[in-house]
Amino acid sequence: MSRKNTLMKPTMLLFIALLALLPQSQAATKPNIILVMPDDVGYGDYACLGNPIMRTPSVDAFRKQSLLFTQFHVSPTCAPTRSALMSGRHEFKNGVTHTIFERERLSLKTFTLPQMLKTAGYTSGIFGKWHLGDEEEYRPENRGFDEVYTHGAGGIGQSYPGSCGDAPGNTNINPAIWHNGKFEKTTGYCTDLFFSQAMKWMDEKRKGKQPFFAFISLNAAHTPHVLPKEYYEDYLGKPGVDADMAKFFGMIENVDSNFGKVLQKLKEWEMEENTLVIYLGSDNGGTAGIKLFDAGMRGTKGTSYQGGTRVPCFFRWPAGGIPAGGECAALAAHLDLFPTLAEITGGRVPESAKTQVEGKSLLPLLKAPASPWPDRMLVHHVGRWERGQAEKGKYQKMSIQNARFTLVNNQELFDLKADPAEKTNVIDKHPEVAAQLRAAYEQWWTDVQPLLVNENLDGPAQNPMHVLYWKQFGGEPEKKNPAATPKQKQRKKAKGDS
Repeated sequence: MSRKNTLMKPTMLLFIALLALLPQSQAATKPNIILVMPDDVGYGDYACLGNPIMRTPSVDAFRKQSLLFTQFHVSPTCAPTRSALMSGRHEFKNGVTHTIFERERLSLKTFTLPQMLKTAGYTSGIFGKWHLGDEEEYRPENRGFDEVYTHGAGGIGQSYPGSCGDAPGNTNINPAIWHNGKFEKTTGYCTDLFFSQAMKWMDEKRKGKQPFFAFISLNAAHTPHVLPKEYYEDYLGKPGVDADMAKFFGMIENVDSNFGKVLQKLKEWEMEENTLVIYLGSDNGGTAGIKLFDAGMRGTKGTSYQGGTRVPCFFRWPAGGIPAGGECAALAAHLDLFPTLAEITGGRVPESAKTQVEGKSLLPLLKAPASPWPDRMLVHHVGRWERGQAEKGKYQKMSIQNARFTLVNNQELFDLKADPAEKTNVIDKHPEVAAQLRAAYEQWWTDVQPLLVNENLDGPAQNPMHVLYWKQFGGEPEKKNPAATPKQKQRKKAKGDS
């Protein structure tokens, strides 16, 4: 052995010993995480999933690079889905049973996804739509996010009596954006702005070599369908497409284009291999596009049929061993992302929140899509009952399903394997299945009652985001709205309900 090799051996051993002493977060390279989720987009609004006229080249290409979960479910409406993503449990257990009227607010007892990731050394940013409370203690900057670039309420410019509202007079074009504790008046189209800020922030974090979680949570393609004409004019006049649908499709194509820019940046930054990119196709079922193509499903956003909750979800992480171009038909849901990311990153949940997370880690399926996966039951419920009337809403717009059957509104049973379009009620043929699902639902309903913490809360007389905007830029505050009393609020028809 040469003198050179003799000297190298103890040096190498010392290096290995020192490496072993490093904390796990330093010794191992944690994946960066990007979660992109558009709003109000249906399963059938993507070209690669059958839409005959949509142009979604970035998602189409991404499908070939990723693993697609074909039986992935979210909530029937938007704030509830965001609540489940942030907590790993059903939205009702976070108190979220609506999208407005104080019932969109994420329970302050919830331990959030970015808080969990922080225990693993991650920094987190949100870009777009929060919709889980606009009052100070509920806002994302106080729920674990380090970078906040969002709008208020459920949509840009939306305003309701009580605690849910965006900056007054806001629009999708040149919006005022809430950025780390103050409003910024911007120039441009909202989706472009959200993606641009996300890429700018990710660039800063990669240079600092800190693992990051970027939640690009969009308001597109939610109404109002306001966007530059050049983004949608090519869809005008196509068969079966009216002006509003053309704008809707234009918003989706713009999301796709921006998503492609993110993927290109990851390539330029040489970060493709160890970045987990999740593209969650929507926060609820389809809306404006279903008249053209509904992917063979019954129902829409705001229903508990499969068309109201089933969305595509794509995962790409080459360094993590996720196979490219495959599909997984296991029954999965939004509440599974929290435990999945906890297992991947080593994030911890405090003892006080151990019982919070009820989702299942998808990591075994991500590595081997055909792995055994135990059957489970998922509850879908639109909520939105009148204030104080939860018991009356118990069986309205609800369903409970396992991998094969779904019981809808306590009256209809569908065999999803034989009848994915939910056309034939087979409750008389399978009474034992209906009884099993009904019993499970009854127990679930009992379990959630103590956790419906937002049902009888009164919000402030003025929207908090309005007040912050006026304080920063001046202007005359609105007169206190007499419709702020509970009964009047519930009767008031809100503009642009999410």
